[in-house]
Amino acid sequence: MTDAEEAARKLFAGPCDFVWGATSPANFPPDGLNEVAFVGRSNAGKSSLVNALTGRKSLARVSQTPGATRQINFFNLADRLLLVDLPGYGFAKRSRTEAEAWQEMIFSYLRRRARLRRVALLIDSRRGVMESDTQVMELLDRTAVSYLLVLTKGDELKIAAREPALAAARTEAAKHTAALAEVQLTSALTGDGIPALRVHLAALAQ
Repeated sequence: MTDAEEAARKLFAGPCDFVWGATSPANFPPDGLNEVAFVGRSNAGKSSLVNALTGRKSLARVSQTPGATRQINFFNLADRLLLVDLPGYGFAKRSRTEAEAWQEMIFSYLRRRARLRRVALLIDSRRGVMESDTQVMELLDRTAVSYLLVLTKGDELKIAAREPALAAARTEAAKHTAALAEVQLTSALTGDGIPALRVHLAALAQ
């Protein structure tokens, strides 16, 4: 383990507490610590990834019901970084009105948070970048918030399929102005890619 990985591990092993839940732009918390946000399609493995990063089993709620997270949840990581869990998108059972409300809340969050340093956009590695992911990437491009594509559920890909999945994601990222060239492949189950992602996010902490 490198020094950077050990420092990041210690940060993410520190206290991490739920501090705020916002259901509309009207009740976002005041700006304070630097923030990193996690967003992805419903059931992309977002809550599992947040739990794996922090070494906890139930920090972020894990649900088998798409779209279970209906609010923006803020977690204070050792008074150095806010981890922000955004509601999932791409759910088939939501109405058009609900989908539009989701977009407005997320757009407001991205536009208003002065301390937002990075968005981790989670992509199910088995499915690759889908149309709904591209729409969110375009939304992030418009708000000029830099984002990192994080491929999840890497343990469910055969080894031979991993590099092609990464290459396809890099190709898509290259088309977008706010996307980082780097792409991370992770598995919340095996821990693959988790140390590297911790290092990336820890660099944004105060």
